[in-house]
Amino acid sequence: MRSHEAGALHGQAGDRGPGWLRAPENANELVPHLWASSVSKVDGVLTVAGESVLDLAAEFGTPTYVLDEDDFRRRARGFNEAFPDADVFYAGKAFLCVATARWIAEEGLNLDVCTGGELAVALKAEFPPARIGLHGNNKSVAELRRALEVGVGRIIIDSIEEIERLRDLTAELGVTAPVLVRVTAGVEAHTHEYISTSHEDQKFGFSITGGDARDAVKRVLAEPGLKLLGLHSHIGSQIFVTDGFEVAARRVLRLHADIEKELGVTLPEFDLGGGFGIAYTTQDDPSSPEDLARGMLKIVDDECAAMGVAVPRLSIEPGRAIAGPSTFTLYEVGTTKTVALDGGASRRYVSVDGGMSDNIRPALYSADYSCTLASRASDAPATLSRVVGKHCESGDIVVKDEFLPGDVRAGDLLAVPGTGAYCRSLASNYNHVPRAAVVAVRDGEARVIVRRETEDDLFTLDVG
Repeated sequence: MRSHEAGALHGQAGDRGPGWLRAPENANELVPHLWASSVSKVDGVLTVAGESVLDLAAEFGTPTYVLDEDDFRRRARGFNEAFPDADVFYAGKAFLCVATARWIAEEGLNLDVCTGGELAVALKAEFPPARIGLHGNNKSVAELRRALEVGVGRIIIDSIEEIERLRDLTAELGVTAPVLVRVTAGVEAHTHEYISTSHEDQKFGFSITGGDARDAVKRVLAEPGLKLLGLHSHIGSQIFVTDGFEVAARRVLRLHADIEKELGVTLPEFDLGGGFGIAYTTQDDPSSPEDLARGMLKIVDDECAAMGVAVPRLSIEPGRAIAGPSTFTLYEVGTTKTVALDGGASRRYVSVDGGMSDNIRPALYSADYSCTLASRASDAPATLSRVVGKHCESGDIVVKDEFLPGDVRAGDLLAVPGTGAYCRSLASNYNHVPRAAVVAVRDGEARVIVRRETEDDLFTLDVG
């Protein structure tokens, strides 16, 4: 690990940028696969579903997350259509509010939540509890009690203590808890270590190699109030290839087969998790839901055939792949400066009115993003720039490297695509900056689905 969150961000050589980034022939043009389907430019001005960002900024202010509702719904529907014989659970941690929970329900998907707060949002949206799954490595007694009382469709068990809590609660409430056991398959997903979740040294699930998973299954089967549906595996996030899923499926299905044969039980379900990647920059090449379905279903079918067991019903958990590309963040430029670096290089800094409070991922994961000048066309030459925020941190970087017109100036609008997942969800009030609004656009009409915070909101919790 680097010693400071900004360390790697400052290691690139000024005006050269990363090897994958190429200077565009026209800095005004969009890279289509980075944006929601209805996004385009008209005379240099970015539009989404018929709405100009000039009008959106005037009405709703900046920074604002701008969500293409039809794009969100289309991506959700695409996973359901690609996996017709599987259960698709939208991973609410990517982005969840009452409106999106309703969209997910209307498009026929199920919903994963991982805290009592996310469950509360789902219930506020009147999401059918039987289509809700409850995740989490440290579910409290209160969270489990509420899940059982409302009748969630599945609880993914993550610890021995959780088995004991469910044993006591099911006895007290006189109910049966449908559960899956989350296991770690020892797979190192090709992603950042903070979002890789199936290697052994981490907090989630029960180890297969250490025997903990088998022991957990036996404990669940011994409890009359618990109904074991199957095993759950999740190898990480922002994954582009199915290699890791293949290794994980082989290892988890081997345990699945052993349990069925040795313990004489049938496990009707198998959850391979999510983590499907999206395109943040031109270097990213994500798979379509159809390609993922072909690869993952073949993996499960082949492994079950080799082991001589019936194919369980598959579940998957896309979140980022639905919410991420549907949204861009709209900022206003406040200042610009060019800084001389060693060796005769320089770096152009473009400061916007948001930053790590609305997108912590560059500081947290060294995540790369793209952006475009959104409010006008420009004939100025493309200049390698770094878009930064307004917070008191040198690691407050929104876009590490991007070619923007050299005349970008105060008052211009910039748009950063791919911010629908893990941006508003991870947003903070750092430096007491109110969190940004989420505006949904559809058929030329825009509406707030999560309002902008105000200074008064900051003081509602400050009782001093």
